[in-house]
Amino acid sequence: MGLVFGDIGTSPIYTLAVIFLLVEPTPSNIMGILSLLVWTLIILIMVEYAWLAMSLGKKGEGGTIVLRELLLPYIKSGTLVTIVSSMTIVGVALLVGDGVITPAISILSAVEGIVLIPGLETTAESTLIVIAAAIAIGLFSIQRSGTERVAWSFGPIAGTWFLALAVSGIIGILWAPAVLLAINPYYAIRFLLDGGWPAFFLLSAVILVATGGEALYADMGHLGRTPIIRAWYLVFFALVLNYLGQGAFLLTHPNAHFVLFEMIRSISPQIYVPFLILSILATIIASQAMISGLFSIVYQGITTRMLPMLKIDYMSAELRSQIYIGSVNWFLLFAVLAVMFQFQSSARLAAAYGLAVTGTMTITGIMLTSIFFMRKLGLLVFVGIGVTLVDIAFLIATTSKIPAGAYFALMITAIPLAIILVYRAGQNRIAYSFSPMDLPAFLVVYRDLYREVSRIRGTALFFARDIRKIPPYVALTMFTNNIVYEDNIIISIIIRDTPFGVKSGFKENLAPGLRSFEIELGYMEVVDIKKILRDADIREKAIFYGLEDIVTDNVVWKAYSVIKRLTPSFVQFYKLPVDKIHGVLTRVEM
Repeated sequence: MGLVFGDIGTSPIYTLAVIFLLVEPTPSNIMGILSLLVWTLIILIMVEYAWLAMSLGKKGEGGTIVLRELLLPYIKSGTLVTIVSSMTIVGVALLVGDGVITPAISILSAVEGIVLIPGLETTAESTLIVIAAAIAIGLFSIQRSGTERVAWSFGPIAGTWFLALAVSGIIGILWAPAVLLAINPYYAIRFLLDGGWPAFFLLSAVILVATGGEALYADMGHLGRTPIIRAWYLVFFALVLNYLGQGAFLLTHPNAHFVLFEMIRSISPQIYVPFLILSILATIIASQAMISGLFSIVYQGITTRMLPMLKIDYMSAELRSQIYIGSVNWFLLFAVLAVMFQFQSSARLAAAYGLAVTGTMTITGIMLTSIFFMRKLGLLVFVGIGVTLVDIAFLIATTSKIPAGAYFALMITAIPLAIILVYRAGQNRIAYSFSPMDLPAFLVVYRDLYREVSRIRGTALFFARDIRKIPPYVALTMFTNNIVYEDNIIISIIIRDTPFGVKSGFKENLAPGLRSFEIELGYMEVVDIKKILRDADIREKAIFYGLEDIVTDNVVWKAYSVIKRLTPSFVQFYKLPVDKIHGVLTRVEM
């Protein structure tokens, strides 16, 4: 509850308040909206994520990158591989856009409850924004302490929050027990049919109820599938009870604006301020769920070579998934503050929310349905198609928000998307330009050189992605500069399509004084290269690696060059001993 469900758990603060700014709170509308909310939770969160998507995790890991790794082995066509990879890239970028809007709307909506405190009714909007911004700065500043510690401190608060939602919802239902009938999907269907296109496009506001679905899936790596599923059932009933309670309150108080807060104040004015404080704490937890989920997704992107290498701090010796990525953390904070000051209220901010999350959900639905189809799981294919059609309906509805504010989410999404596309294109161009030597040709020259030159005592390490293709910097070091050690080891680090697991060892003696050593590791594995080398009794004297000096007049390749300069090198990422490192520079024109 502390790490995963804070996001979806704070949706009751603003969902009905936003929806009934757009539609008149008549009894039929209230019943129809409540039914839509309940069935959106059931279809998009319970069925799509808690059941279908989380059944496809690999060794506890989840997210669109995991779905890509599961789907690729079934695909033979290069065109389909490109399509799946492109969908994954867009899904990751959309999740970043969602990760900016969610903390902003959650924190701001809770802080707005201050205006219902007697004596503070005239609090200026600018003051509320400053308070919300200060809370956001505090939250992002403590990320370096590690999500494990954050989760332990937030867990009891989240549990108290969901208990408060459930109890207040039950009390609210007593105002109009007939709202329990809204569990019947008939009311949702009738609302959509009777309301026509305006009712359909209202789905763009209904989607507020499902915030945090993708983060729930991505956070599998932090806590595992079983505890998340168990917690979800408790969270689901607390949410449904509270939404029904708010609906009952609206039936009897149709002029209510801040529906949840006004319901609590009507139940007992004495508990309003403690509840408001609890709601602010809960929105901090909501933001944490998205932040930790994004850390997991970005780490997967780095280790699968989709994203450039970023500096990563590992915050727990016991849990490999407890990570902190400073550049991601501070980018998110800057973007969250920009969103808050741009839109200035949760109601206006709701206009920016929905497009990114429904886009991510649609991509997830298409990919998981494709996996079930490849595995010939007929029933799951049928269910997956149904869920994906619902995702597409929500996506189409949220396109109506683009002029009102969703353009801002797309602008944020464009930043990581551009970085991914430029980086991948640059890496492919570099690989094409360098033309590595085939191993047999390399060995012919190496054997002659090894006999003729004066060899340096000790062991030298070289890194190559594939031992069959020797990188140019190795040939430059040995053949041009005649730097040859008595013992030369070419190390290959192979990223497997499973999240965890490490296997290493010498593969073969390629030639006199030349050996190959292979390290296989999962794409979520936090690996200690130095320890692996020591365990293999490798005592290196020097470590060589390749650097590129990019010369270009092309704007795209200049951007790629900047990305390469700003991100850690291979040896920095794996924290190899700095006193033994030698970078070999190769100029490449792009």
